[in-house]
Amino acid sequence: MDAFYAAVEQLDDPSLRGKPILVGPPCARGVVLTASYEARPYGVGSAMPMALARRRCPDAVVVPPRFERYQEISRVVMRVFREFSPAVEALSLDEAFLDLTGTERLLGPPEAVGRRLKDAVREATGGLDVSVGISSTKFVAKVASGHAKPNGLVVVPPHGAAEWLAPQPIDRLWGVGAKTAARLQALGYERIGDIAAADPDALCAALGGALGRKLHALARADDPREVVPSREAKSIGSEVTLESDTRSRETIAFHLRREADKVARRLRKAGLSARGVRVKLKRADFKLLTRQRMLAAPTDIADELHRAAMSLLDAFGPLPPIRLVGLAAFELDRTEHGGQAEWISPRTRTRTRALEVTLDKLAERFGEGAVVRASALRYEERLGLGPNLDFLRDPEDA
Repeated sequence: MDAFYAAVEQLDDPSLRGKPILVGPPCARGVVLTASYEARPYGVGSAMPMALARRRCPDAVVVPPRFERYQEISRVVMRVFREFSPAVEALSLDEAFLDLTGTERLLGPPEAVGRRLKDAVREATGGLDVSVGISSTKFVAKVASGHAKPNGLVVVPPHGAAEWLAPQPIDRLWGVGAKTAARLQALGYERIGDIAAADPDALCAALGGALGRKLHALARADDPREVVPSREAKSIGSEVTLESDTRSRETIAFHLRREADKVARRLRKAGLSARGVRVKLKRADFKLLTRQRMLAAPTDIADELHRAAMSLLDAFGPLPPIRLVGLAAFELDRTEHGGQAEWISPRTRTRTRALEVTLDKLAERFGEGAVVRASALRYEERLGLGPNLDFLRDPEDA
């Protein structure tokens, strides 16, 4: 999907259409989740500090994220995808692979299928655009989908895939981030074609065997991975960048409480339970600190996630100044009866979960702020309440 979060905001609020908008927490220390295409000419984009983005694009409208709405639209989009193929591998809320093998007689040639898919998404969502890349491998299709954004459609025939990839910059290769790109450029590699023509042994020596072989294969359009429609979420989590650095255990505990509430709600909505809890802290110097533990039994109850998180917080020892607090649930299992797990037997546990389910319904009917915990009232200035990243899945790094 094209600038998905920003596009949804512009769809729902016509006054934002045509304007540069930044989706993310309004606090200066948050990061941009998505920038609309009107904002991108100013050099802003996702993962950029909000303060920097606002300096570069002072006229941008900052819109707080609405993840429940993005999930709602995502479900609509994924249903459309499944009308074209039963083999849909969702990577995130706004991106998926479809295996269209064998559908030519029913759906037509590749370009026609792509146009039909784009039209169907636009109609089902009331006007959102999707960029489509079509080829014989996942990697080439992925690169093609981003080649002509926004609202693009690129078909790369199998016999010409390596030649089509050759002039693309090396950061289009899966596994090549900023640091790896810099290393490759220092070695004289600028384009994907340079990697394809390189000596595989030299690449392995420079990057390590596994990464060197992987990049050499991808650069030659060699990607045997299949679309895996049964892919499940690996984790569900949420994190928040604080308005100011803190060493206060009370403040960090407050945010862990909020993140536990949000993660538990998403677990229940997805019909999942977690066997593990992970706490993530980012220091003022941006170094990440993480601790995790397994639980005695799977859970979708916020109180239990929070208790585990607090035990992990103790394991960090004396805290340096912290700028980000996050909590994730992992080792997810599908629960029975829409999340009503049969193992909930103690009375207090049952009552706690029943209360949280009631709060879910209140939030769904009246909005997220309809009911808040009394502890939140101590933070009238809402210390960094805007999340800079909420994720429903933590997909395998391609």
